[in-house]
Amino acid sequence: MLNWNNVLSFANNGNPAPDKRVEKTENEWKELLTAEQFFVTRQHGTERSHSHDLCRSWDAGIYSCVCCNTLLFDSTEKFESGTGWPSFTQPIKENSVKYIKDSSFGMVRIEAQCNVCDAHLGHVFPDGPAPSGLRYCMNGEALTKEGKE
Repeated sequence: MLNWNNVLSFANNGNPAPDKRVEKTENEWKELLTAEQFFVTRQHGTERSHSHDLCRSWDAGIYSCVCCNTLLFDSTEKFESGTGWPSFTQPIKENSVKYIKDSSFGMVRIEAQCNVCDAHLGHVFPDGPAPSGLRYCMNGEALTKEGKE
């Protein structure tokens, strides 16, 4: 189980290698994604809080990267953070998410990106529930969800 020290170590010292890489040109991404998805994932944007249906989705399922379909989060790790963005305590695999220091807007945060295609997903914070203490605060536009049988 990952914790805040692991996240900081990855951000400072390098992330685990992904299982594969997906790279496309900006135009290829634009053809594949909606304007909102492109803004969030490729231009590091943020959707308005409480604006995405995935904030209110609590059915069992797996959340994947909207850009490359990499499996990112299981619904069993989702929790209500009160922030207005889908929040999770752990990724499915240690190497599915990569961590980047983000010092924009006069603060230091840890950006979460898809480790396979570099899509901006959101940010990770050390204020989540036990046992990990992590809150992966994700943009719904960066995710797709498939239900579980």
